[in-house]
Amino acid sequence: MATARVIKRTGLPGRPGYDLDSLLAVAVKVFNDRGYDGTSMEVLAQRLGISKSSIYHHVSGKQELLELALNRALNALFAVTTEEQTTQGPYVDRLEHLVRRSVEILVAELPYVTLLLRVRGNSEIERKALARRREFDAFVSGLVVSAAQEGDLREDVDPALASKLIFGTVNSLIEWYKPRTGGSSSDLADAVVAVTFNGLRRS
Repeated sequence: MATARVIKRTGLPGRPGYDLDSLLAVAVKVFNDRGYDGTSMEVLAQRLGISKSSIYHHVSGKQELLELALNRALNALFAVTTEEQTTQGPYVDRLEHLVRRSVEILVAELPYVTLLLRVRGNSEIERKALARRREFDAFVSGLVVSAAQEGDLREDVDPALASKLIFGTVNSLIEWYKPRTGGSSSDLADAVVAVTFNGLRRS
């Protein structure tokens, strides 16, 4: 797994009420609303109600904000690949755990995952994020192939296609899921797992 760049900060305090996490949360919302390329530091400062210099107390610019946001989503997803339930036991159970946890992470980090899924590689930071996404996708594909080899998935479904369909379903949640729709992330994960694996498991 690629190692995130270590970012040095000034350590200077920003405006009270705006630590790095809260600043990042607002920035990600603006990036999702306006697009990263359509967001300037002036726009961010206006949305935050602070000066640009106050933002620079925390980060070097909007590129660093983008990198922090994308790494937050990616690091959360990659952390699942090292969980015990993802690394031990039958591969189909590992795959089911990975899908379930990915849904829970998407719900918990919805703005950050949304931003990640919308990047197109227009900058070096975005290209690095896309490379890490491909690495995660390869891990998923490996679980699908291994589960098929163990005889737990249907033989008439190509593993590579199954992998794309599974995470196409998970990723599509960013288009319609709203936290206020009711139900917990576990309920949503249960539904995704039930629909996915009832169709993939060999009867």
